[in-house]
Amino acid sequence: MMKLYNKYREIIDYIIFGGLTTLVNIVAFFIFETLLGWPYLIANAVAIVLSILFAYITNKLFVFKTRNMTFNENMKEFLKFIGFRLVSGLADMAAMWMLVDLISIDTNIAKLLTQFIVVILNYVFSKLFIFK
Repeated sequence: MMKLYNKYREIIDYIIFGGLTTLVNIVAFFIFETLLGWPYLIANAVAIVLSILFAYITNKLFVFKTRNMTFNENMKEFLKFIGFRLVSGLADMAAMWMLVDLISIDTNIAKLLTQFIVVILNYVFSKLFIFK
């Protein structure tokens, strides 16, 4: 079992921490939009920001394990991470708008649906462009 884990560690860890990041995003959205009554796009933007910060820390430390970098290297990595996550965040915002305003899907269901796209985009961006 450990041999399989070691072979696919990065993907398994990304799935685990990606799942936790998705949970942060969904729970934050639910709190702000459903419980506090914020407009859904504002609640979504705040949820995206919170999940980006959570994801950066967990991806850096536990998934891609980039360490021993200079301040400038860390800053460059952080800015790339934020930039690419904002791209997937814009995809999330656009998908939410289309699902809620154009198709009339419930906001919480729309949030769940958008996460499939976001997770795939974020893995590709992280693997190919950020944590090399």
